[in-house]
Amino acid sequence: MFKKTLSVLAVAALAVSAHAADVVLKVAASPVPHAEILNFIKPKLKAEGVDLQVREFSDYIQPNAAVEDKQLDANFFQHQPYLDSYNKDRKSSLVQVPNGKVHVEPFGAYSSKIKNIKDLKDGATVAIPNDPSNGGRALLLLQKNGVLELKDASKLTSTPLDIAKNPKKLKFKELEAPLLPRALGDVDLALINTNYAIEAKLNPTKDALFIEGADSPYTNIIAARADRANDEAIAKLTRALHGDDVKKFILDKYKGAVVPAF
Repeated sequence: MFKKTLSVLAVAALAVSAHAADVVLKVAASPVPHAEILNFIKPKLKAEGVDLQVREFSDYIQPNAAVEDKQLDANFFQHQPYLDSYNKDRKSSLVQVPNGKVHVEPFGAYSSKIKNIKDLKDGATVAIPNDPSNGGRALLLLQKNGVLELKDASKLTSTPLDIAKNPKKLKFKELEAPLLPRALGDVDLALINTNYAIEAKLNPTKDALFIEGADSPYTNIIAARADRANDEAIAKLTRALHGDDVKKFILDKYKGAVVPAF
């Protein structure tokens, strides 16, 4: 009887220990490539006592709102300029976590009507994201490729109103980022975030008329509330994301459309 009691107690102790080791970490992510990368490291985190639960979102507002409202612990879908813009507009205070930089998704210009930017006609319609950071990013890329000239090349949140020279008299259509791939048939040129381009079966390294280089300042990050930024579970997450296995996974799977930033 005594041995049986000890055995039951031992099993109970192991169960409690295992339960205590499994810290649940809920992270919001865009489906591609963010959720794919997170799902790749789930087994590694499980072995370290972290139960990573990935929640996929297809827009750029809900992932931050869910973290701010404490529904989720962190998110992985955005770059710092977007986070800065979001915090300013929504009066929130989300932060990039320590060692939170993961990868760059070079932003590209796509068209179903032309094969070379030199063939863009006068008065053509160009679609760009309607959020300040990505809209400004699109205009900076157009400027870099000689399509237009901005009043302030250092400003990251320029809008079409900030264009100083528009020699082709281009017309700009500002759309929500997820809708840009679907607008390709209705416009002459669209500037599309790589995650949405990949989801739409576009190959950024082959289909883009031009694309950012790997030196882009728009590195995708892990973000969280300031009071959670230094949590051990989040630290384990960033360490796992910076592994050589993740670098190989990104390079092999996305073939230059996503570039490691570590």
